[in-house]
Amino acid sequence: MKFSKRVLLKLKNKNKKLKPQKYKRLKRESLRGRIKGTSERPRLSVYRSNENIYAQIIDDTTSKTLISCSTLDRDIKLNSKNGRTCEASKLIGQKLATLSRQKNISKIVFDRGPYLYHGRVKALAEGAREGGLQF
Repeated sequence: MKFSKRVLLKLKNKNKKLKPQKYKRLKRESLRGRIKGTSERPRLSVYRSNENIYAQIIDDTTSKTLISCSTLDRDIKLNSKNGRTCEASKLIGQKLATLSRQKNISKIVFDRGPYLYHGRVKALAEGAREGGLQF
């Protein structure tokens, strides 16, 4: 199901019984319908929790994860105090870019998920761009 922002806001405001989890799922599905990763341009998916940030490069045609990286990785954990900072997110983006260059991936599609392009998500994207990924 694809919904526009206006329809999602109407659903949220009109139907107070719409639970937050269901609203997030509808929002994510509406975005995911427009973004697809191929073997030439895989998708960089971002998941942000309160404590950590996770990123993975996915080929949607074969439904395979090509590269994954998170703030729980040992070398990232040693370089930053905690995974909640923008600096840690930038390190994740740079590490993801180096790993993807080793697998000959230079162009990707950025999938921010249900999160705004702001803060840690933006820092991850900027780190990936600095590392050499194009999107």
